[in-house]
Amino acid sequence: MKVAVMGAGAVGCYYGGMLARAGHEVVLIGRSQHVEAIRQRGLRLETQSFDEYIPLAASTEANAVQGAHLVLFCVKSTDTQSAALEIRPFLAPDTLVLSLQNGVENADEVRKVLPQPVAAAVVYVATEMAGPGHVRHHGRGELVIEPSSASAEVAQALIAANVPTEISDNVRGALWAKLILNCAYNALSAITQLPYGQLVKGEGVTTVMRDIVDECLAVAKADGVTIPGDVDKSVRMIAETMPGQFSSTAQDLSRGKRSEIDHLNGLIVRRGEALGIATPSNRLLHTLVKLIESK
Repeated sequence: MKVAVMGAGAVGCYYGGMLARAGHEVVLIGRSQHVEAIRQRGLRLETQSFDEYIPLAASTEANAVQGAHLVLFCVKSTDTQSAALEIRPFLAPDTLVLSLQNGVENADEVRKVLPQPVAAAVVYVATEMAGPGHVRHHGRGELVIEPSSASAEVAQALIAANVPTEISDNVRGALWAKLILNCAYNALSAITQLPYGQLVKGEGVTTVMRDIVDECLAVAKADGVTIPGDVDKSVRMIAETMPGQFSSTAQDLSRGKRSEIDHLNGLIVRRGEALGIATPSNRLLHTLVKLIESK
């Protein structure tokens, strides 16, 4: 397949790099410092099992999506609509746009802008940009994809590229399950600038996480969301499977960038208000991260 990655940060570079390593034609669309480094020497993909430079194309322009069979849509939630508008003139009618983003509303927001098929994906991966054109993988990498006309073909390509992938009829529930994990970890990691494994050892942290998760579950239930799996176990497993990972929110704040907190704990606060559910723990975390951003 020809694959374009719109928003080639840590997540986009990892999945784009894995597909390119498997022989697909991939172009990464991202910031100039990363694009220049990739053009000069390829994408450095550093994982737990290999450390390689992957040759692929890179661009700073949205028109690089032209001709793509698949677009991995990996921009921040704050940029969803503007990025979708940027790529719209260059997409073929049958191009699948796969949203690999945090939050639960992004695929619906993309559908408001694009007539092409759009599918949501739930992403479980620990990655960071370790330097220009250099993505470091700390663990995991599974994807759960919403059914669409091209989902089966895309899932097969990802599995062949060593990316565990499944198609689920309850991606909404899976997105909410991921949202709850993000609400439990992201803001706390950002405020303290601690990785997950160290964070959970702090006094009272697991109790606070329990409060956050209980609020999220109450909002989800009131919103009619069926969440798959054992949420408590999933929350515990994050610190065990990704002990060295800093949250994306922590990475954003450390670089002085705007975070996605409005689409994480902030979404729980908004939905809680609409549904009459109190969310004091999530409200406090949202407020603290916004204060740090304002500095």
